[in-house]
Amino acid sequence: MSLDIARQVLLTESEALRRLAENLDQRFVVALDILTKCHGRIVLTGMGKSGIVARKISATLASTGSPSLYLHPAEAIHGDLGMLTRGDTVLALSNSGATPEILRLLEFIKRLSIPLIVLTGQPDSVLGRSADICLDTGDLPEACPLGLAPTTSTTAALALGDALAIALSMRKGFKLEDFAALHPGGKLGKKLRRIEDLMRTGDALPHVTTGAPMKDVIYVMSAGRMGATAVTDDAGHLVGVITDGDLRRLLSAKHAILDLTAGDCMTPHPKTIDARELATSALNMMETNKITSLYIVDDHHVLIGAIHLHDLWETEMF
Repeated sequence: MSLDIARQVLLTESEALRRLAENLDQRFVVALDILTKCHGRIVLTGMGKSGIVARKISATLASTGSPSLYLHPAEAIHGDLGMLTRGDTVLALSNSGATPEILRLLEFIKRLSIPLIVLTGQPDSVLGRSADICLDTGDLPEACPLGLAPTTSTTAALALGDALAIALSMRKGFKLEDFAALHPGGKLGKKLRRIEDLMRTGDALPHVTTGAPMKDVIYVMSAGRMGATAVTDDAGHLVGVITDGDLRRLLSAKHAILDLTAGDCMTPHPKTIDARELATSALNMMETNKITSLYIVDDHHVLIGAIHLHDLWETEMF
């Protein structure tokens, strides 16, 4: 019985989203035009469950490059109207289109000539008719068996708000680098950090020259804890790499490796990555090439850093 109810809720809400997608028309584009021209903040407002959805849409807009805030309509009429200024755009959510607290904001919004976009299931309502553009979320049956708890209607409003936010970010040319700049903290921010912020440099970077005896190479590799060492020429140009795997292969071939130099044992042309690349790019390159280390060089191919798979994991990025 419980599973049947759960499935019915999901089916009801997914059907509502399907219909919403099918019914999108030029009004969505007009709303997007208004948001694109907004030189201030996109101010979301809504009461009750619509207010919770409005907060989430506002957060999505802000995280994708569009300055946004949430204005509680009841608090607004008790002093918070100062949060609204000329140049802003209001995006109001009300399934009924008759929320009294929002209707009381209309006079102030119109007086400041602030564009108003409304998401509602009743486009012929007072709020819907007062909007510069009204986006119809549909007169949808709620998934609640009693037909009372906001479920389908809030899902539709949230999805339509997400559609606006993402379409707006794409129109503005929002890029991965922009996303990284707005998400410096947490797991997501760490995934989007740049190689230059994570790479090993200086004494933490294991490296030897081509003429270094293998006794010294083994010491450097052990001290460096990367399972590898970069090999450079006397001018510091990266020319090769020696890994633990290289040592095992040399030993299994019964080479007298202590009689050899780094230049004799290295694998030439190791994989490199630009210091400005994101950490996710480094992980992808390591997985694609089945390696655990990458090296960073400057424009003259001089070694400046290295990054190991452990450096990515230790920052709790993935």
